[in-house]
Amino acid sequence: MSSPENPARTSPALELAHQQALLALTLCDPNPRVGCVITSASGAVLAMGHTQRVGEAHAEVMALQALQLAGHDPRGTTAHVTLEPCSHHGRTPPCCDALITAGVAKVVVAQQDPNPKVAGQGIERLRAAGIEVEVLPPEHPLAVATRELNIGFFSRMTRGTPWVRMKIAASLDGQSALENGQSQWITGDAARTDGHAWRARASAVLTGLGTVLEDDPQLDVRRVPTSRQPMLVVVDSRLETPAQAKLFGPDRPVLIYAAVSNPQREAALRARGAEIDFCPGQPPGKTDKVDLAAMLRDLAAREVNELHLEAGHKLNGSFVREGLVDEFLLYLAPKLLGQGRGMVNIGPLDGLSQAVALDFHDVQRVGPDLRVLARVPGRSSS
Repeated sequence: MSSPENPARTSPALELAHQQALLALTLCDPNPRVGCVITSASGAVLAMGHTQRVGEAHAEVMALQALQLAGHDPRGTTAHVTLEPCSHHGRTPPCCDALITAGVAKVVVAQQDPNPKVAGQGIERLRAAGIEVEVLPPEHPLAVATRELNIGFFSRMTRGTPWVRMKIAASLDGQSALENGQSQWITGDAARTDGHAWRARASAVLTGLGTVLEDDPQLDVRRVPTSRQPMLVVVDSRLETPAQAKLFGPDRPVLIYAAVSNPQREAALRARGAEIDFCPGQPPGKTDKVDLAAMLRDLAAREVNELHLEAGHKLNGSFVREGLVDEFLLYLAPKLLGQGRGMVNIGPLDGLSQAVALDFHDVQRVGPDLRVLARVPGRSSS
């Protein structure tokens, strides 16, 4: 197999397939973002496609349809796919069967599907049909890129929980708000637009009651184009979310996790279209709080891949203390606020050894601000 050092040179068709997969970033949730490119025996690109909305065609079928529309014969061609073709009947028929029926000669796969219903079975079915299958090694840049693009899908399939990304905008000295709660706006316009792009790729945006009461936010995607709005999740133990809150938008699902029943408030919130799920903590002493770990498992069962957390320092602290955050998306403004509200309410610690250790995954300038992507060690797609 060719060297993985330069994926654009070693596998140009698969690199193009990855570019196709990027087009599905905000489109196909909860399905994985997949791209497919079909080439001739000589390597000429004949057709391409990417996964569509849930319940619609997957990347392989889209590419085969494009091939047919272009008048090309699929027999003897090579399909380059970023993720292993599915082998099970879900909302759509198996993609490996479509490739077999079409008569392709070879399939190049960047990454094996982590879904237990597939997990190598698609590759085996293709080989059993006489199709040559090449799978990139896990360390290949395109294999890593596929996992990164589908980091939430991999998390849900392998761990049974979404990939939890905590977004925080703060000053350079780590304050996410003034002591009086004022936080709009610490970072600049470019950072806020970038934050909306991260919201758009998430399956769900989560916040807490404190943020709802203080800021009355919409927490939707407005600053970037998107084909769908992520579900909104509110952690509200006692069902104190105001029925007139701005988060109740038209045609947008709102899911409230509570711990204590209140029939009158339940009725008012359900009248606004909210779904309420009771997820109390375990005794002793926690039955009046939402069990956050159990909530994440429930969200995975609801097919939430990436969970985008935008909350206050108290709920942030609860997630961090329970070890439930995979990644921190931090926007740091070049300003000092002095005393205020920090990013996460943890501690005080007795020693530096108790600090939450992180790895810098990516650091970039976004307008005048700094965007830092930091991960908990071991919480990686690679």
